Amino acid sequence: MTQTPSFDDFFYSARDGLRLHARVYAAGAPAAALPVVCLPGLTRNARDFHELALHLCGGASRKVIAFDYRGRGQSAHDRNWRNYNVQVEADDVLSGLAALGIAHAAFVGTSRGGLIILALAAMRPALLKAVVLNDIGPVIEGAGLAQIRAYLERAPRPRDMAEAAALQKAVQGAAFPALTDADWQRMAAAFYSERDGRLSADFDPALLRTLKGIDLSKPLPQLWPQFAGLRAIPVMAIRGENSSLLSAETLAEMARRHPGMRPVVAAGQGHAPLLETAGLPEKIAAFLEAADRAAR
Repeated sequence: MTQTPSFDDFFYSARDGLRLHARVYAAGAPAAALPVVCLPGLTRNARDFHELALHLCGGASRKVIAFDYRGRGQSAHDRNWRNYNVQVEADDVLSGLAALGIAHAAFVGTSRGGLIILALAAMRPALLKAVVLNDIGPVIEGAGLAQIRAYLERAPRPRDMAEAAALQKAVQGAAFPALTDADWQRMAAAFYSERDGRLSADFDPALLRTLKGIDLSKPLPQLWPQFAGLRAIPVMAIRGENSSLLSAETLAEMARRHPGMRPVVAAGQGHAPLLETAGLPEKIAAFLEAADRAAR
C-alpha cells in the first residue's frame, strides 16, 4: 500500500467545549475527489483507519479524515459518561467537519460509526454522498452485543504489545481465522496506548457504563427508517463472514431495500473486519471512484 502522505493532527472544540481530535490525511488534496470521513467502533479510534487512509489518499489525491470520538484516542474524556451516545457523537462529527470546512463527503463507518452515519442521514442528509457500512446494519444481534460487553468488562490488561496481540487472538481468533500475526499486532497497536509505563485500552473506562444499561433480554430497536435515508446514495455494506453482530439475513434485507447497494463479505473474519485486509482497500477505492463520478 502507498505509505505517503501521512497525516496531520487536527484538534477542535465540540459544541460543549470539549477538546476533540481527528487525523487529516492529504489535507491539500484537490476537491475533485470526495473527502472520506472514517468513523470507528464503540471503543476504537482513528488509528484503526491508518492503512486504509494511506491507500485511499493515493498520492494525496483524496482527503481522508478519521475521527476520535469524545473519550477515545486523543480526544478529551467527558466528565458526564451519559454524553457517550450516538447523538452527541454525531453532533461532534458535524462540529469537526464544520471546522474543516467540509460540506459533503463519503463516509466509512465501522460498527458504532455506522450508527452515527445513520444518525447523520437524519440530521444532515445532504452531507452524505456515499456510505460504506462495516459490519453494521439496521438490526443488531443482541447475542453479539452481549459478547462484546462481556469481553470489554473482563478484558485483562496486557504487559506489552506482544501480549496484547496474543490476548486479542486468543479471544477472537476463532472468528478471525483469516488474520495473520501482523494483523493481530496491528489491531492491538491501534487499540492500546502506553500510560504511566503500562498499556491500557485507549478509551475512557466510563464508556462501559453505557453498555450496562442495555437490556439484552429484549430485542434491540431496529433502524430500518434510518437506513431508508440512505436509499438515494451509493452504499457498500461489508459483513464479516463470522460476524455475531450483523447477520447474513440482515445484509440480504438491506440489499433488498436498497437495490443499488453493494454487499461484500470478508471471508474468515468476524466483527468487525479489518478494512486494510482481504482486498477491501481496493474494493472501497473503486466504490469511491464510482461515487465521485456520480457526485459530479
